[in-house]
Amino acid sequence: MDRPTHEVEYEQMLLSRHGLPLHRGTRRKGGVMERSAYILLSRIRVQGPMSIGELSDAFGLDASTLNRQTAAAMRAGLVERIPDPEGGMARKFRLTDEGARLLDEEREGLVEALDRVMAEWADEDIAAFASYLRRFNTDIERLGGRPWPRP
Repeated sequence: MDRPTHEVEYEQMLLSRHGLPLHRGTRRKGGVMERSAYILLSRIRVQGPMSIGELSDAFGLDASTLNRQTAAAMRAGLVERIPDPEGGMARKFRLTDEGARLLDEEREGLVEALDRVMAEWADEDIAAFASYLRRFNTDIERLGGRPWPRP
């Protein structure tokens, strides 16, 4: 007999294949922000300026992957390199004003899409679902040793 985690696995697989149904108003010229850029910018916003080494530790990715992602974000004007505000040797990445604006725009579009998906849900059900997702994510983070800071 299947354990309940079999159903969780299957539903998580289905969730990972879905894109949220964004309407025209939430799309910018060229489409929505790349998922990797959205996650990168979200982490920098919550944690503050970060070096390649800090990003590598935070995401569990090698420095070459983060170098490609940050280079693309710099070319797009989403982040900029600055001296370490705490006086360290490594230069850090911080959001540009444009990066912050586009991150806010992207997040608002995603929230609007979730509002449409969950339009028939009671507020209590949405809050319970969010609580379970937070618990699921924090347990994954705990096991992986990479907690994600939350605002």
